Amino acid sequence: MTEPQITPESTMGAVLEALPGARRALFARYHLGGCQSCAFANDETVAALCERSEIDPAEMIAHLLDSHAHDQAMLVSPAEAKRRFAAGEARLIDIRTREEHEAVAVAGSEFFTQDLQQQLFAGDPAAAIFLLDHTGRNVLDMVAWFRGHGLKETYGVTGGIDAWSKEVDPSLPRYRVEMEG
Repeated sequence: MTEPQITPESTMGAVLEALPGARRALFARYHLGGCQSCAFANDETVAALCERSEIDPAEMIAHLLDSHAHDQAMLVSPAEAKRRFAAGEARLIDIRTREEHEAVAVAGSEFFTQDLQQQLFAGDPAAAIFLLDHTGRNVLDMVAWFRGHGLKETYGVTGGIDAWSKEVDPSLPRYRVEMEG
């Protein structure tokens, strides 16, 4: 996988598209993008955001790319997830809504509930867990949450169930959620 090319002229919309965890990384380090007072527009450039925030653009870009590399290490491809799940080496936990899970689910996956959460947190902290959302856009936050609770072998499935359907099991119907961005 090639490293995304982010420059001072890149728009924040392009940055967010190329680096799904960019908003979280910017908020954590610089308190940018998390609320109305520190928001940025999708058409604002990295250079403009850095100028008004008094941040060196090269330092911000380096931070974004480092954060992205860290995020990528917390992901697993749909093919690898399927292989390890089918071999019994990992649990596949569906973190989508109940309605989505009931409409389209990977056979054998487990729907994430409070009861399942308690079981996981009381279980083997070294057990492999793969989290599955719809498109992979929100899974990293949950991976970080699981890891923060001691489950260090938790990974998100890149592209979510949508990628799973396209790449490993075309029998799973693809769908679109109207509320997604």
